Amino acid sequence: MMNKTKLFLADDHPIVRDGLRFLLNAQPDMEVVGEAADGQETLQAIRNVRPDIVILDIAMPVLNGIAVAEQIQELYPEVQVIILSMHATTEHIFRALRAGAEGYLVKETAGEEVLDAIHTVQAGGRYLSHEISNKVIEDYILQRESVAEASPLDRLSAREREVLQLVAEGRSSAEIADILSLSPKTVDTYRSRMMQKLHIDDLPSLVKFAIQHGVISLS
Repeated sequence: MMNKTKLFLADDHPIVRDGLRFLLNAQPDMEVVGEAADGQETLQAIRNVRPDIVILDIAMPVLNGIAVAEQIQELYPEVQVIILSMHATTEHIFRALRAGAEGYLVKETAGEEVLDAIHTVQAGGRYLSHEISNKVIEDYILQRESVAEASPLDRLSAREREVLQLVAEGRSSAEIADILSLSPKTVDTYRSRMMQKLHIDDLPSLVKFAIQHGVISLS
C-alpha cells in the first residue's frame, strides 16, 4: 500500500482550506490529516497529527505564519513548511525562508502550483511561486543581509513579535497573558520593550506598523 504524504492546512479562510483539501485529497499519494484557522491552534494540532508538510498562511490570527514556522522549525524540525501568502515582497519572502519555510506560494496561483511545490519540497528542494519575479529572488539572494538589517522586526525577539501581533489585533494584556501562558505584568513588560525598540508611542501607529510589515492583515 502506498504511503501517502500527510498534509496539514493552516489558513483562517475556510474557502481556501476547502479548495486545497479537495485538490490534495484527490491525489493518490496525498492526504490532508488536519487543518486549523489560527497559529496557536496549528501548533497544538501539529503536535498530535505530526504531518509531513504544513501549508501555512502568513496572515493568521493569534500567531501569524512566520511565528508558527519558527516554532515548527524549533519543535518539529522533521515537519516541512510551505508558506501561502498574498504578498510577494522581498521582506515577506526573506522572513519566511529564514523562519524555515522550504516553499513560498502566492495565494492567487496556489491551486495551480501547490502540487509542484509539495513534490519539490518533499524531494529536498525549495519552491518559489512563479509569481515572484526574478528581481525579487535576486534581491533576496544578493541583499539578504542588508534586508535583514533594514527590517525593524529584526529588533524584536520572537516573543516580542508574538505580543506585537496580539496587541495589534486589539487583545488586552489579560487575554495575551492567557494565550501565551504569561502573567499580565510580563505581557506589559514585553509590550513596553517592544514599542520602545520600534520607536512607536501609541496603538494606532503600532497597528499601522503591523499591517505594513505583514504581521496582521486587514482581511
